[in-house]
Amino acid sequence: MVLRLRQICLVAPSLEPSVSTLCTVLGSMVCYVDPNVAKYGLVNALMPFGNAFLEVVAPTEQGTAAGRYLDRRGGDGGYMVILDCDAIEPWLAHLPRVNVRVANDLDYPGEYRGLQLHPRDTGGALLEINCSHHGAWDGPYHPAGPAWKGVTETGDERIVAAELQSPDPARLAARWAEILRRTVRDAGGVPTIDLDLGSLRFVPAADGRGEGLGGIDVKIPNHNRARMAARQKDVTEVDGALMLCGMRIRLV
Repeated sequence: MVLRLRQICLVAPSLEPSVSTLCTVLGSMVCYVDPNVAKYGLVNALMPFGNAFLEVVAPTEQGTAAGRYLDRRGGDGGYMVILDCDAIEPWLAHLPRVNVRVANDLDYPGEYRGLQLHPRDTGGALLEINCSHHGAWDGPYHPAGPAWKGVTETGDERIVAAELQSPDPARLAARWAEILRRTVRDAGGVPTIDLDLGSLRFVPAADGRGEGLGGIDVKIPNHNRARMAARQKDVTEVDGALMLCGMRIRLV
């Protein structure tokens, strides 16, 4: 079953200044603001990287899941890993077999279906598997809004990896591999799951924030421009990664 790293969602107390800083440093722009997230007590902004997306959400009221996540992890950071597939039905059959509940079933008949999985069953971070019914990577994608028709990719821009941190990265990698029906390979001592587009790697939680989505790798064409913009925005750099919205963002 095809799986591709389609979207990464970050959470912050407010959209600004995180969104404008991300756009300035990574050379992107907001392509869509989704009014539907208001029912979850959120606002959002979506930024494209080829046909993959970086999203920031922020709570607008008390008692939201996103707000509780901010409190639990001590500030802004990674929130969701979103994968797309070529057919959702096999996942509906598979998930109960590995004891994973669907926490939120996003069903838009004839267009799109997304399964947000219960984080207590997966560990690590919120995990979503979704499917656009036309099936094309470079076609319409419901979370990007009705105007998004897909782009012809040059390979210059893409979110290529997500980094999940845990006190026990090998255990977490094994659980995600079971859920995603993939194998874990040893990439220089780092448990890694390869997808059809992108990869997931699992590292020790060493920043005092516990288990969660701690970083991403983003492919962009101009690293020098990005690093210059980061310095102008007083963005901290740690071991080669830019610290943006509570995330380690590595340019590749």
